[in-house]
Amino acid sequence: MTMLEKPSSYDRFLERYEADRVPWDDPLPPPEIVELAARLEPGRALDLGCGFGRVPIYLAQMGWSVDGVDFIPKAIEVARDRAAAAGVGHLARFHVASAAELGFLAPAYDLAIDIGCMHSFSEEMLRSYRSELVRLLRPGGLYVLFAHLRDESEATDDDGPRGIPERAIRELMADDFHLERVEYGVTQVEDRPPWNSGWFWYRRR
Repeated sequence: MTMLEKPSSYDRFLERYEADRVPWDDPLPPPEIVELAARLEPGRALDLGCGFGRVPIYLAQMGWSVDGVDFIPKAIEVARDRAAAAGVGHLARFHVASAAELGFLAPAYDLAIDIGCMHSFSEEMLRSYRSELVRLLRPGGLYVLFAHLRDESEATDDDGPRGIPERAIRELMADDFHLERVEYGVTQVEDRPPWNSGWFWYRRR
């Protein structure tokens, strides 16, 4: 954990992983990523908030060179073991770090993916996250984001925001990225009330 991370956010995710309550631990990535991988030529990819590594491992099996980042050490440990077991440990590399502090990585990436990571960041972290994306993703590179969308007037939990207003995403990315399309949906995790959510496809200017 770094100074940029809110301890409550870190503790919340740490508790989930330690208790094996990880509802996003599916064998395959979401269909949107599977479809994307089927039509893109393999290149260099970055998964922000990679969890147990399902996206990097899948992309590596398709010939991509992938870096996965997560701030939970147990998640990275499991991801490394799974990549080795799948025979792609040389293509899928994993790092314990904040997705907002990526100075140890070098450009340029062709693809960056975030499935439910940045939507819980503070404003300070969001600015750092965007700067790292701009630095790491090549011009013309693709950034794919899945986020829980919070209404502007919706109150946040005491331990931090759950979701991000769509306006905040659009304003954050406006200067350096072109929004190609958005797909809206509703997401439910475990027995919690459903969230509005969206997939955003951005192109680096």
